[in-house]
Amino acid sequence: MNTASPAAPPAEAAAPHIAIEPSVLYFGTPVVLLTTENQDGSFNLSPMSSAWALGQTVVLGLGTDGQTARNLGKRPELVINLPSPGQWQAVERLAPLTGRNPVPSTKAKGCRFEPDKFAAAGLCAEASHVVRPPRVAGCPLQLEARAEQVRPDASGGFLIVEAVVRKVHADPRIVVPGTDHVDPAAWSPLVYNFRHYFGLGPELGHSYRSQTPTRPDAPAVER
Repeated sequence: MNTASPAAPPAEAAAPHIAIEPSVLYFGTPVVLLTTENQDGSFNLSPMSSAWALGQTVVLGLGTDGQTARNLGKRPELVINLPSPGQWQAVERLAPLTGRNPVPSTKAKGCRFEPDKFAAAGLCAEASHVVRPPRVAGCPLQLEARAEQVRPDASGGFLIVEAVVRKVHADPRIVVPGTDHVDPAAWSPLVYNFRHYFGLGPELGHSYRSQTPTRPDAPAVER
């Protein structure tokens, strides 16, 4: 008599891929708020979502016509602020604003000039330690940096900025106690995914190179 369990039914075959032509390729990158210095000594605050880190360098992708690009070409100091998911509405309040006056024709319809973006977004500035532009208070991670290279991308429509980080500030709630490590169980970046805002979901696991093993008791910041 055969007592073996019946074979599991075959998994449903995945549908064939289709070719698409999306208007944007924001497939999931962290949002950052960049603070830079204007010509008159005031400060600009700008959201962007094309950033990635390599060692102590953060590579940024910027539009060529924005105030941030103009500022970094002449005054290379900046702060790269990483907001939490709970701050997404403040980020979105910045989205239709520009520090350029008059507004460049390349800006999206509805974009308007705003000289005080901190107030418009409901955010507060706090002094940096080694650069002139201020940090954004309330952002769990703040990276004081200097743009060492600013160059056009291959298309000529954007700028690639290589910013070397000089000082990192972190909310103590997202730091592994007694270390300099950001606790990935406690920190969730705000992610801009095809023009929609997301936080992280539950942890699935960690790399064999991780120096921060999963901590079930890790505190959570606002998400």
